Amino acid sequence: MSDFLRTRAGKQFLCLLVLGLALWLLGIELQFQQNLLGFLEAYRSYGAEAVVLALNIGGAMSFLYSIFRIYDLRKEMDLRAKAQARADWTATHDHLTKLPNRYAFERRLFGRRQMRSSDDDGEPEDQTVTVFSVDLDGFKKVNDLVGHKGGDALLIEVARRLSALGDVGCVYRFGGDEFIVVATGLTREREEKFARMIIHALTRPIHIGSLPAEVGASIGYATTTMADANLEEAAHCADLAMYEAKSQGPNRYFAYEEAMQNKVTERAALESKLRAAIQENEIRPFYQPLINLRSGDLCGFEALARWTDNDGISIPPPAFIGIAEETGMITELFENLLKQACLDARHWPDHITLSFNVSPVQMEDKLLATRILRILAKGQLPPHRLEIEITENALIQEPEIAALILDELHGAGVQIALDDFGTGYSSLAQLARYRFDKIKIDKSFVATYGSEERQEKIVRAMLGLGRSLGIKTTAEGIEEHSQLVYLVNHGCDIGQGYLFGKAVPADQAIAFIASRESDLPSVSQA
Repeated sequence: MSDFLRTRAGKQFLCLLVLGLALWLLGIELQFQQNLLGFLEAYRSYGAEAVVLALNIGGAMSFLYSIFRIYDLRKEMDLRAKAQARADWTATHDHLTKLPNRYAFERRLFGRRQMRSSDDDGEPEDQTVTVFSVDLDGFKKVNDLVGHKGGDALLIEVARRLSALGDVGCVYRFGGDEFIVVATGLTREREEKFARMIIHALTRPIHIGSLPAEVGASIGYATTTMADANLEEAAHCADLAMYEAKSQGPNRYFAYEEAMQNKVTERAALESKLRAAIQENEIRPFYQPLINLRSGDLCGFEALARWTDNDGISIPPPAFIGIAEETGMITELFENLLKQACLDARHWPDHITLSFNVSPVQMEDKLLATRILRILAKGQLPPHRLEIEITENALIQEPEIAALILDELHGAGVQIALDDFGTGYSSLAQLARYRFDKIKIDKSFVATYGSEERQEKIVRAMLGLGRSLGIKTTAEGIEEHSQLVYLVNHGCDIGQGYLFGKAVPADQAIAFIASRESDLPSVSQA
């Protein structure tokens, strides 16, 4: 039937049918009018005209009411549409920077899939789409310096600068200090140039009130095509490239490479193995000797984490310590190692101390001192035999909490050493603010003192600073007799390095203690 109506004859038939129906309705209307006039004539004396007039007036009023009601309904629909639009805008935009948010990006993904499934999306399929993942460097420091309101002002200015570079609606804030920029039609050379432009724009000083603040930017980017329209995968790849750039230092940019995904996969596998190793106590403390350079006697051991997996592969500490810090496993690993080290140290002579490192992440834990003292009590190791090593970087994250932790440990008798002295932030400021029993000169200074005059002067200044403050100094990385002689002549107190011995398991540490006097040459002989 539908096919017949599409033909010319069908259309003519339909027109005749409509015309006939209209004439029929007109006839009914005329018949109704004639009947109405007859009714009025027959019942004029009964007030029929008044009844009809009232009905006409009522109909007119109903018609006017319907018009006003339709107007009100339309007005209400407009208000609802505006409210819905405002709610939709709020849901898809960041309230601080007014940029589109992650939800808006996901909706854009859906829209691109719809466009790709349509017959004509209006855009060439071979056009490139590049997703830039931008993460600010040093934002937390600025936020701590100028406060949260100042940090908000900085993010607003960052959003403004990014919007000035990207197209309207193509800059997103995913939360915190992470931004996404989507650009189309860029060549490989223009992608690099655009990344450099972003870094240049964001590293220019940002004035917050009267205070200039500076941040950096780490950028990763990945490219897809309009035909693929796989922005979700491109954003994931851009994130991987951004993390690679961030690991290389501030103000770096990298294009995504497949090796980055392989690296993430390997890291995930290592994380899983690490979790199991911590639960099974497979990571053990090894002990590197600390030598009193004035007497040549063994005065302590530094506990160092060592892990050999089930395949017999030795995994370097920087590889798994970083993962433990990022995943929150560092606390359990720290407690396991310290418990074992305390048990091992009980078999050493009383004058030999145990030196143990604390991660910067742990210095944000208000219960750290309580955890340490509880482990000492359970392991029956006197607090004065434990020396906690803390890096300068660990003190700048939460300085108030760090001060409370150090005061509590000092009060219990635990010694505190400032590790990697000279490589962190504001070394002199840390010495003035906190009370340390020892400072450790980083091995990078010891290794180059002989070949670089400036390094030699720095080492000499550190040793002099320790003497003037009444703080013992430990030199790390001593591997040559010439280094040992230099440090002894300039008043270094304690030495550590391969010249004295490498890190060994607990049983070999006991053997080292027993054979120390006969096996190790005295300092005077060196």
